[in-house]
Amino acid sequence: MGVQVISCDPQDVLVAYGLGSCLGIGMYDPVSRAAGLLHAVLPEQAGSSSEPGKFVDSGVKTLIEGLVRAGADRRKLVVWMAGGANMILPLGSVKAFDIGARNIQAAGKVLEALNLRLSGREVGGNSGRTVRLYVGEGRMTVRKVGEEEHAITVSYS
Repeated sequence: MGVQVISCDPQDVLVAYGLGSCLGIGMYDPVSRAAGLLHAVLPEQAGSSSEPGKFVDSGVKTLIEGLVRAGADRRKLVVWMAGGANMILPLGSVKAFDIGARNIQAAGKVLEALNLRLSGREVGGNSGRTVRLYVGEGRMTVRKVGEEEHAITVSYS
């Protein structure tokens, strides 16, 4: 949690396990074949932190910076997002504590500000997920507990 990884090795599979309210944001440049995966925990970085990957807003920016250093062209990035579930919201509680929804909203804002479009997403709900980014294939998959792994496609449900 709160980490990001970048690879240009086609044999690598980047994995974020147990995404509940956290977001897994994957990016891939199909020309340079540079891939990166962020496992963000909270929506916004308040103050300074030595771990920008913990936060959606700063994590997306540092992921892009790392991908560019690895040879990616930010204008060609394919972007996927998964997670943001409502895992611990008790009955009758205030939606302000729904970290999953706040993470999704923060990702939307930062991606829009950076002129990046989502190629696919699977977010929300009440189930945890594991995501895999297959560097050699340039695809991201998701698996919920008790379900089959499948590619993330364009879906705005």
